[in-house]
Parts: sequence; C-alpha cells; structure tokens
Amino acid sequence: MTPDTLTTPEKVLLDGKTFIPAEQLPIPEWPCVVSERPQPTLTVKDDDLFLVTDTMGNISGCSLNDGGNPSMGLFCSDTRFLSRLELQIDGRSPVLLSGTAEKGFALAILCTNPKIDDRMTADSIGIRREMVLNGALFEEIEVANYSTTSISFELSISFDADFVDLFEVRGYEREKRGKLLRLVEPISEDLAAFHPDSHTQTQPSAAKENVLALAYQGLDGLIMESRIQFQHRQPDYFKGYTAVWRLEMASHSTQKLGYRVNLLTNNTSTSTVSAAVTLGQAKAAEMMEEQHWVQQITSIRTDKSILNRLIERAEQDMYLLRQSFGANKTVSAGVPWFSTLFGRDSLITASQTLMLNPEIGKETLMLLAAYQGKVEDEWREEEPGKILHELRLGEMARCQEIPHTPYYGTVDATPLWLMLYAEYYAWTHDIETLEQLWPNALAAMDWIDRNLQSTGYLSYHRKSKRGLTNQGWKDSGDCIVDRKGELANGSIALSEVQAYVYSAKTRLADIARTKKRLDLAERWQEEAKNLKARFNRDFWMEDQDFCALALDGDGKHVDSITSNPGHCLHLGIFTPEKAYSVAERLRAPDMFNGWGIRTLSSLSPAYNPMGYHIGSIWPHDNALISIGLRSLGLIDQALELFQALFDMTNQQPYQRPPELFCGYERNGDRTPVQYPVACTPQAWATGSIFQLLQMIVNLVPDAPNNCLRIIDPALPESISRLSLHNLQVGTTILDLEFERSGSTTACRVARKRGNLRVVIEA
Repeated sequence: MTPDTLTTPEKVLLDGKTFIPAEQLPIPEWPCVVSERPQPTLTVKDDDLFLVTDTMGNISGCSLNDGGNPSMGLFCSDTRFLSRLELQIDGRSPVLLSGTAEKGFALAILCTNPKIDDRMTADSIGIRREMVLNGALFEEIEVANYSTTSISFELSISFDADFVDLFEVRGYEREKRGKLLRLVEPISEDLAAFHPDSHTQTQPSAAKENVLALAYQGLDGLIMESRIQFQHRQPDYFKGYTAVWRLEMASHSTQKLGYRVNLLTNNTSTSTVSAAVTLGQAKAAEMMEEQHWVQQITSIRTDKSILNRLIERAEQDMYLLRQSFGANKTVSAGVPWFSTLFGRDSLITASQTLMLNPEIGKETLMLLAAYQGKVEDEWREEEPGKILHELRLGEMARCQEIPHTPYYGTVDATPLWLMLYAEYYAWTHDIETLEQLWPNALAAMDWIDRNLQSTGYLSYHRKSKRGLTNQGWKDSGDCIVDRKGELANGSIALSEVQAYVYSAKTRLADIARTKKRLDLAERWQEEAKNLKARFNRDFWMEDQDFCALALDGDGKHVDSITSNPGHCLHLGIFTPEKAYSVAERLRAPDMFNGWGIRTLSSLSPAYNPMGYHIGSIWPHDNALISIGLRSLGLIDQALELFQALFDMTNQQPYQRPPELFCGYERNGDRTPVQYPVACTPQAWATGSIFQLLQMIVNLVPDAPNNCLRIIDPALPESISRLSLHNLQVGTTILDLEFERSGSTTACRVARKRGNLRVVIEA
C-alpha cells in the first residue's frame, strides 16, 4: 500500500472487508452534545493504552475542529483511535450522579435520565457504566428501570475516530493528512427490520458480523483501525456510526449492553498487551498483574491513614505508568501528553524509586542503552554516546515530520544515565548489569568529554529545525531568562547540568576503581575536581550571593533567581559556604510560597504563577531540593518542605501529585491552584513521594560492600511511626521500623534475610 492510493477512489480491501474513503459516504450525524467549555476529565491507563473522558465517561467535542477538550480520546502509539464515544438517552445526555477513575485502569460511572417529554420522569433510569483497559477498551452498561411502570426508550452510543497524531492534538499543524476510511457492508435485513425508518440507514457497518469499523490510511500507507464488537445484546440498528438499542423495560428490570474496541494497525493489534475477551477477564487480568507488582515492591506505611492512602496511590500510579517498549518495559513520563519513553524523566523517576523497586532502574538503564546514540544526525540531534530525549511512534514521527524516532535533544539525560548506573549498582551490587553496560557508560562519558572541550561546561544549542530551543528539564521556550526577564542567547550551560556531570565523574571514578581501571578513576576524579573549582568561580553571582541559572553563549551569567541551583545541593559541587547560601535563598518568600519552592522568583519581571517553568511549582524539583537540604544537615528545613508537598498532594484529586501546580501564595484556607493541563498521573511527580520518604529515613546503600547506612533518620511531627517491609539491598531483604519520640527518631531492624550489615548512625 503506497500513499499514491490515497488520491484515488479505489476501494481498499482489509481482512476480507471493503473500505472506501469516508468522504464518499453520506453519513448521517447523530447529534453531539458539546459543552461550551472544556470539562473536567477522567483518565485511565494500561501499558501503552490510555483513555481520557469527561466525567460522564464520554468523549465528545474533542476533534481538532470542535473547540472542546482536545486531550480526550482513546490513544495508543501516539494515535487517537477514538475521538467520539458518547452515550445518550433518546438523543439527550444523561445526568451524572458520580464518576471515578480510582482504580487507574478502569472507570466507574453512575448516571440517570433527564425528563423526557411525558414518557419518562427524571431519575427513572439508573445507568451504570464500567470501562476497563486491557489491550483493548471494554465497556459494560447496566440499565435499570426504577419507575413503577414499564418504559420504552432508545439508548445510543456514537463512535468516531479521527486517528490524529498526538502532536496534532497538542497543536502541531500538518500540511496534509491521510484518508479516513469506513467499512462498506450492507446491514442485514433482520437488523434493519427493527428500525421503523429503515430508509434512513446507511452503509458503514457490518451488522451481520456485529462489528462497526472505523479506519484510516496514513501517509506512510499504514492502515489503522478501531474495530468495535458488541456484546451481551446487539444494537437494534445503526445510524451512521451510532449504535442504537430500543429498550422496553418492565418496572425494576435490568438489561446489560456492552462492546469491545480493538485497535489494529495493518490488521495486527496496535497494543503490545494481549487483549482479553470480556470486561470481566480484562479486569481480572489487570488486578492480578497489579497484585503481582505490589508483592515485588517495598511496602511503606505509617501510623497515619491519610498518608498511607497517598503512598498507596503512588504505588498504584507507578504500576500504571510502566509501559512496554518492544521486549522491554519502563516508566513512561505522564498522561496524556507524555505517555512514552523519555530520557530525563525516566532516569530521574528510576532514581527516585530505587528504594521502592530497583528493577525500575535496571529496566530504564537497559532500554535507554539500547537507543544510545551511534551516529551524527542533525535532524534528530543524535550523537555517538548520547542518551535520547523522547521516542514517538505516531504517523508524524514515521513520516519524518518530527524528529522523535527517537529525538536526542536533551543536555542532561546522558550524565543522568551515568548517575543512575552508579546508584543502581550501589543498591544492588548487580555485577552482571554493571559489566554489560560498561561500554555504554564509556560511550556516555566520551560524549560528555567531547562536549566539554570548547568551554569546559556541558551546554546545548538547538540543531534540529523541529527540535527544542531549551534542552534542560525546563524546556519551554520562555524559561531561560536573566534578572531583567530577557531571554538568554547562544549555547546555554545550565547550573544543575554541571552538577550532574560532576556527580557522574566522581561516581564513575569509584566504579572504575572496582574494575581496576585506575587510569580512568584518577582522570575522572581530577576532572571532577577541576570542574568544581571552575563552577564555583564562574557561576557564582557575588552581588546576589547565589548561583546563576546558567551561562549564556558569551559565558555571561543568566542571573535570575531560580530553583535550578537547588539540584546541585546534594551532589557536592558547591563549596560549603555557597551551598548554605543557596539553601537559605531558596527558602525566601519570593521562592517558597508555603506549598513548595517556585521555579522562578516572584520578584522577576518574567514571573508568572501560571507559567510552565517561570513561577509554577514542580514536586520533583522540590524533592531534589529537599534531599539537598538534608545533605547539608538542614533537617528542619527539609522536613518543612516534605510537609508542604504532602499537604499539597493530599488536596489533589485521588491524592495524586500533579506534574506541576501554580505558584500562588499559600494563604489561609486557599487550596493549591491547579495548573490547567498538568499531566496526572505523572512519573517524576509520583516518584517524588518515594524520594521524600527516603529523605526522611536517610538510607545510604552500599551493596558492593555489603552495607546499609541509616544516617540520623528524622520523622516529621506529622508521623510517629514508619515501616519499610520487603526492602531490597543487594541480595538481602529487610524490614525496618522507625519511631519518633519528641525530636528523636529511632530505627530497628525488624527482619533480615541475608547477611547485610545495617549501620544506624545518629
């Protein structure tokens, strides 16, 4: 199949079915109920599938031309396979009673009917909707008549699929698209007889097979299909892409309807997950897999039920965010916009969760090593040894409209990979993985060294015309500003990135010594020492007694006050006096708003509390700062930040930390102000929960030397007891219990399987 076939009216044969371009079919529309404003949403995820609906469980008004909420839909492989899924009663929207995505992989909706003429009073019908993702989308609808008389009405579900690329949903424009296709098969006479106005029926369904098929042929020739199979009771008729059931229900009777949406690419399942047959099987499979995950991880519990609910949510979200990439699996960055493999996000999340499950770290290292840069490619910004930024699988990537195949435009993923490589080894003493990835570590260090040659600092400058202007963790276009609020120019050397390089070199020097590579160990240690001296000289702003955000292309300070230097605190690159000065400045009122530390000082001309990186607050940013405060012995300050972030999270839907939230001041009863399009769940926001918990108990693993140090643990006043069960360090499994009495926290080893030495230091 070539793109040339898209310009002809010829029919397309697929799996014994005939498709033609959709514009050749006169499809009658079923009225679509669209709100004037984007509505709150519910989100569920299973591996490489995710679904975003309104609180009714509907997808409506989300197409590119509708002006509704564009994030809604059923997505897989960066493609929207459903852009409409709308339940109606006699052509009207039901009335919502409750809706929840509590399970993470399933939606549960309860709704009722509005008043419909004189035939049906309001609240006569109860409708329970349950949706589950498991390699496909399943829905079961249970309808109950609670009135004292029999009722007749039509229940309908309207489907559509625009198959747009996720980058289109996010606002990228395309010069041209492929062709929408619709299945051409006559409806059987038996089904047609159920509709009183059979002449209004149209062709695009295979009713005799109980299938409704929506398809699209991309510019690359691939055919993507949403194939809808109905279960329990077949629709009585179809009108366009709307399935309609004529229900005649006696008083207090119930009926069950259902369907399954299979996602196909060239007639092969798009999802990597093998789909179940029924919703019950799908739900059982998901619950079994999640239970297996829970049994593998460290169980962290406290004496406070409110905090335990928050921790349990984070455990579940980390399970939900795990995603398959070929034969490997790791944590995707976040739903809906970043449900894919990232370098920076996945690496930081894996580091945050080593205490929870070090296997996440191994999976992340292995997968990113498999994609490590091998050639010079300006379009993708690939270079030998470089770790990727982002992988995409949609049509725009396949057609080279975007460089994400993968895209390598990130300055920090490579040193972060080296840091995780060393951290994972410290937790596990996994010599086999250490040896297997040693060539990748050398290649990563070589990439860093080549890029240090010109200025002595690791910097970035966009090369790809479709690449990112800014390539640190603050990668929006307006965030690298000076004290006047003006954008920095030229190659940018970020402060925290130099700290990552310093840490990578010092940690890899230790590993080189264990491998008897004293030449490398001495060289990397010396290079780290020299980098530290340069950094403290060149990045320090004497007039502000603070570290610059970055150096610009002329080597001048980008001299705004930001959270970035906070990432440096626990990595040892600052001299002690400079580290304490940074720590103190970050807690000033223009930075710390009561819920967390802002990304940019509120005194900056560029400050915007709703700005993505210019005044908002990010949980992962704050978690990194908290461990920096802890490393300096500023325990009370670190615990204050811990408490602020947990207070914020407790006020979020499902007690789930958002990707970010607005930087407005915490005043009285004001709740944290949500950022309108923040991802949730989001990986490094979820991971921050575990990083903050590790910060308070202060575990320092050294599995290669068969030792775990617990240094001056300190529970906040809100927690009296905390336990870690099934904690893995090396080959030893531990249960640890912490208890606070006044200002002192005691620790005891409740159980130990293995010969690990546990050293508790006050």
